[in-house]
Amino acid sequence: MFIKISKSYEILSNEERRSNFDRYGQMDENQPFGQSQHHGFHGFHNSFYFDESFFHFPRSRDFADSKYLLHHAQFNSDVLPESHKRPYLIKVTSEWCFACIHIEPVWKETVQELEPLGIGIGIVDLGYERRLANQLGAHRAPSIIGLVNGRVTFFHQAVVREHIRQFIEDLLPQKLVEKVTDNNYQAFLDNWHAGNKPSILLFDQVPFPSLLYKLTAFAFRDYVRFGYVDQGDTQNNRILQQFNINTYAPTMLLFKEDTEKPVDIIQARGMKRQIMDEFVSNNKFLQVPRLVNQQLFDELCPVKQFHRRRKYCVLLITGEDQAFLPGNKAFLDFASANSKEVLRFAYVYQRHQQPLCQALLHNQATLSPQVVILERRSQAGRVFFRSVSGGWNGSEEDKYRLHEQLELLQKDPTYLTSDTTLPELNNEMAPIFIIQWINAAYDYILQLYDDLLYSNWREMMPILSLIFSALFILFGTVIIQAFSEPGESKPRKPKPKEPPQTEDDASSRATTTSRPPKKDFVEVTELTDLTYTSNLVKLRPGHINVVLVLTNASKTTLLRKFAKEVFSFSGTHNLHFSFLNADKHRHWMPSLLHSTSAVQDQGCDEDEESSDYSGYVLALNGHKKYFCLFRPVFTGDDPNDSSSESFFSSDSRRKSRSRSRSSSHSRSRSHSREDGAGGKRGSGRATSIEVHHKLDRLGLWMERLMEGTLPRLQIPAWPILDEATNNLSTES
Repeated sequence: MFIKISKSYEILSNEERRSNFDRYGQMDENQPFGQSQHHGFHGFHNSFYFDESFFHFPRSRDFADSKYLLHHAQFNSDVLPESHKRPYLIKVTSEWCFACIHIEPVWKETVQELEPLGIGIGIVDLGYERRLANQLGAHRAPSIIGLVNGRVTFFHQAVVREHIRQFIEDLLPQKLVEKVTDNNYQAFLDNWHAGNKPSILLFDQVPFPSLLYKLTAFAFRDYVRFGYVDQGDTQNNRILQQFNINTYAPTMLLFKEDTEKPVDIIQARGMKRQIMDEFVSNNKFLQVPRLVNQQLFDELCPVKQFHRRRKYCVLLITGEDQAFLPGNKAFLDFASANSKEVLRFAYVYQRHQQPLCQALLHNQATLSPQVVILERRSQAGRVFFRSVSGGWNGSEEDKYRLHEQLELLQKDPTYLTSDTTLPELNNEMAPIFIIQWINAAYDYILQLYDDLLYSNWREMMPILSLIFSALFILFGTVIIQAFSEPGESKPRKPKPKEPPQTEDDASSRATTTSRPPKKDFVEVTELTDLTYTSNLVKLRPGHINVVLVLTNASKTTLLRKFAKEVFSFSGTHNLHFSFLNADKHRHWMPSLLHSTSAVQDQGCDEDEESSDYSGYVLALNGHKKYFCLFRPVFTGDDPNDSSSESFFSSDSRRKSRSRSRSSSHSRSRSHSREDGAGGKRGSGRATSIEVHHKLDRLGLWMERLMEGTLPRLQIPAWPILDEATNNLSTES
């Protein structure tokens, strides 16, 4: 029974096999005519089998669906470019599709109605054209797709013929047809000069233009402007009377340069698409159109293919100012009176098409209009041409001269003596970049809205995943920055490499709690007459200025060494770093040292010291008027050297006392031996210390400065740089 039902369905769905069955009772295509099929199932019970066709829906398409089947290559080469001239309605189907059977009757009626109007029809089989289906974004059957201007739109309403028709109409651009009334019809017709297009007016009794008229306007929108006049509207009586319109049948009027009289008219009750296309195609151009792009030039002046199909282009090179209007009007009158199949009249504005005009005028700019007769010989731009002597002013003499040369040209094609290669014309009608960008963004937003509104979750998962990933990264970054410390948000630069340290140095530096620096360099300012007061005398309470004393000869070496030693302490906000040039202010250091009580007690020893203060470092507290002093010491490895031995022993005793938390009195004695006796013994060898070794112990001294264990030398007042010499002489 299953096989019988399947065979019966195949016969009924095929007109030829149905006819054979009615005439001869033939059920099998290979069975001879007239032979009965009743014994075709003999031995059914003995050898039971299932026909493969039972498990598939019939491949025979009674509505000639095979001619609408689309393939991937055909779609991209033919259908996609053609969608810019006519819309396409595409059905997506498959063999195992029960819902496709239910929409088939509606689809047939819709195709029978819309195809004669000029709408393209296509069918995509998911089983055989998976690549094309993926390109269209169709993942299920049945689906109905509209294709206009290369943009794919899915139909999501109930499959009803009226809904599909409205769906196609909504896909068309909105301003294809302009509504024309008594108030704006004159402006609509006068727009031929700015738009460089003829105008068509359709008069009908219905309030809105038909779909057929809109499809015609969509196909020829680049050539003709379309308007619609509602004859039932009382506001259109004047236009109906002016053109004497018959209100009993739709009427189409076509206007060119003359807005008072149409150049062509068509009137019929049942207009067909073929009649309308032929009517518009014969009047795509003005009588004298302006060359505004290369496409228009190619259509008006095609390349010669055969001798009998020569096309000569009579080109007027003129301007757009008011002074050129009489000559342009005279050229239009001449073209209207001498219209022939072999002649095409056109004009260009010299200011807009300068490359073309320079090629035809031999790179000579002219102020008066010129007429050039040319014939195109190749697609590459090669033309033969000849300029009409005397220019063009629109006089009767100019018309007679041009008419005479055109007659000679038709008798002798070799009359065109000059040849050149024309450049491609500028596209004067191209929209500016911002308009193109806005249109593209608008189409993209509409497409995205349609996808978000109707797409299933499988299609939306990639987009949703991308959106949520971006939001997670964005908010995660904001939250991390909000809860992180200000110092952690900036990347830390690696610490400069320090010279090798002894075990005592390493243990001492390990106990340091100085703040890590925020920069990869140390800001060191020079103490001058301008910065002396702000960096020392009026220094804020709690702030200390660490000053390096140097000379011109040792400036570069000491500054580099100084920056390396104090780099790890540059992150402390209350420390400032400066340097003093002893060559410029040679009396400042003696004046400062003589003003302290500690140095005055050792006046005899101070007089014996050398006057070279390069390598001295002072920690100056401007508010409390005290300073701590660092003197260069020799750090050699000679065990017999008393200076080195004294320094290391005192440093060892200092560390042991620090671990046992001894009193500050014992620390003072060790500091006195280190900075006093040891310093004086080392100062005797200061002249033998190399410059780059003078600051070898500055890092340890800075750590003790941060601990507050260095002795402080009080002074009554800070000496002034300009008055340092006077203070020194007074104290002496």
